[in-house]
Amino acid sequence: MEQERNIDRLAKHIINLGAFAIIAVLCWYFRSVLIYIIVAFVISLIGQPVFRTLKQITIKGRSAPDWLLSAFTLVSIILILALIVTQVIPIVSGIIRDALAMNNSITFDRDMLDRINAWIISMFPDVGRDFDIVTFSLGKLKDLTSFSGVSNILGSVASIVASIVIGVFSIVFISFFFIKDEALFGKIVGALVPDRIEESVGKTILDIEMLLSRYFVGLTIEVLGVMLLDFLGLWLIARIGVNYAIGIAFIAGILNVIPYVGPLIGDVIGIGLCLILKYGAGVGLDVNVWIFILIVFAIMQGTQFVDNFIYQPLIYSTSIRANPLEIFIVLLIAGHVGGVVGMLVAIPSYTVIRVIASRFFYKYKPVRRLIPEREQDGADRTV
Repeated sequence: MEQERNIDRLAKHIINLGAFAIIAVLCWYFRSVLIYIIVAFVISLIGQPVFRTLKQITIKGRSAPDWLLSAFTLVSIILILALIVTQVIPIVSGIIRDALAMNNSITFDRDMLDRINAWIISMFPDVGRDFDIVTFSLGKLKDLTSFSGVSNILGSVASIVASIVIGVFSIVFISFFFIKDEALFGKIVGALVPDRIEESVGKTILDIEMLLSRYFVGLTIEVLGVMLLDFLGLWLIARIGVNYAIGIAFIAGILNVIPYVGPLIGDVIGIGLCLILKYGAGVGLDVNVWIFILIVFAIMQGTQFVDNFIYQPLIYSTSIRANPLEIFIVLLIAGHVGGVVGMLVAIPSYTVIRVIASRFFYKYKPVRRLIPEREQDGADRTV
């Protein structure tokens, strides 16, 4: 009898392992569809606070239909993205084009650049002994604006356009329903799990959505805040002009999304571009070059100070609610395993793991020590 029970348990484990393998293969085979769903889910997390705010607006005790509010929220997000693409991206491209042209026609104080390069090499030996700030800045900008890698992967311009159109339509279509029904993603996942844990899974998904929504909204505000501070500083203090300030601030804000490494790259690119623009276009304060470099560096570091001590603590404390040391270790591990991409997805992924652990594995001592505030986080609440 005992042998039969052992055989039954072994068969059950084999069946579960086989089912997991099949799901993994299907996810890999339909990875493009899975990416569309994940991107749409992230967009819905950003749009949900807007949707809920609009839902509270009533006329004669009645609010607008959910489908209309969802469509309005999605259109607002699309318009903001379109504004960035049509207004900001051309400015950034113009700066890069001007900088490349100026770099070929201006003569720098080679001794001054050698001293800057020597200082960077002494501070960051990993950059190599042949590091050059101008070459590095322009090379990174070329990489950011080059689509050759995508073209090589997709094969042709036609396939790129087709893929983009299909991807955008799919993401917009899925996002509409995710915004309209915030429990929809939980229902989809709940349909794939056993009945005995479906309710717990549904609550877990809602907790994850709440925390990730706060995180992505906060991250968006952080990027905009970094852009605003850099823009005001470069425009009003460094006096490099409105368009140039917008472009450099946009680059620094986008790179700021990459933890630790991004702000450093943004500072180097910003200083390099300001130097090129000062000597090539004659913009900027009429001061000694070292004073100008110090001013630009102080502006960008001042922004990082505000980001590190105001923006980020507010975002992390109201989203994943994790200790800063905890986040630092997670980012180090993610960077070691997955590089820049790993660092980008580290915090959202850790948030998901943290919520799942708090609900399904809280009986284990390491989880209780890591997440002592489980009750305060509302892990057992009914939404």
